[in-house]
Amino acid sequence: MAKFPVAQNPLLLRFHRLMDAFAKSDDERDFYLDRVEGFLVYVDLDKGQSELNDLEKELKVNAERYCLIPKMTYYELKKFMEGFVHEKVYDIDTKEKLLDLIQAKEARENFLEFIYDHLSELEKWQQYYIERSRIRIIEWLRSQHVQFVFEEDVEVNKTMMEKLKRHLFDTRVAKDVAQMRETLSAKAKTYYSNEALNPRPKRGRPPKQVAKVEVEPQVVVDMYTTVPAPCRLFLYLPDITSVSNVTFSAKFDTEAQLLANLRGSTRVKIDTRLQALSERLESLRTLSTRLTGIEDISLGQEKKMIQEVGKKASFIEEEGAKPGITEVARGFLPGSKKRERVAAKPGPVTERKTKMVTQLPSKKTKK
Repeated sequence: MAKFPVAQNPLLLRFHRLMDAFAKSDDERDFYLDRVEGFLVYVDLDKGQSELNDLEKELKVNAERYCLIPKMTYYELKKFMEGFVHEKVYDIDTKEKLLDLIQAKEARENFLEFIYDHLSELEKWQQYYIERSRIRIIEWLRSQHVQFVFEEDVEVNKTMMEKLKRHLFDTRVAKDVAQMRETLSAKAKTYYSNEALNPRPKRGRPPKQVAKVEVEPQVVVDMYTTVPAPCRLFLYLPDITSVSNVTFSAKFDTEAQLLANLRGSTRVKIDTRLQALSERLESLRTLSTRLTGIEDISLGQEKKMIQEVGKKASFIEEEGAKPGITEVARGFLPGSKKRERVAAKPGPVTERKTKMVTQLPSKKTKK
């Protein structure tokens, strides 16, 4: 590889992107890793024949630059799934059901369908899938003698990461870039240690339980300066930042596609229940908002009434009268406005005519 430029620090590789390429690599899909700059090439058979011929020529002429990502055999797939069942599944009935599915036809898809229908096992499966895939990828990179660092493992701001990628082949760089290169070199050595392939829990007192905060990894845009022309159309650059974007399935590219095509109905029932629960919560939230508004209005009216009563009491005191509480609050009591309206607009007064009554003669009794 003397004719190719030499990177001045370990290659910055995307772990989740490699994980996705390892899961999809099969007899119909080939993926290649570039040793010089670390980009991935996907041989997409849907491209034009002339472009495919140019790519094939590039891969043959510069064969030492590219390494084919291995394809997982049926034995490896079976071992992968059985390892999860024996190490992470504790319920006897669930374990027996999964082992039966692994021995049957379409074991990979049926296994995933069962896992996604049992949410208690899903989180354990995703964690196991990450751990085992990480070990498998590190083993392969070590066998290819690649000096690398997973970009997800590096805690550095975007500006510094962009500098590292932009000046990957420059021998003279700024002081901060040189210091970061030393940090990356030290980090790269950890992937070649026994601990990388056999992670063990640390001894001593366990750390305090702290609420886990999920932080979205800060990923910088890809910067490649030595990509040959035939490879540019076949660069594999999916935006993958978490395990939810990677699926163990051979049929579906993403987890969303897998969920949409599950044959079971458990997922639909769960989604329906969650939707009903969210609708109830929304109605309760709306009712609470209305009650809060009514309470605020009542408090505002009460406060206004107290202020007006105070003003009226002060006015009466200035006049020199001694008002009672009823007189002060008379204008604010219920029905007072109605009485005022009646007093302000009296109806027409009609004089009653005196009726002339003829006096009846009294009858005297005879003696």
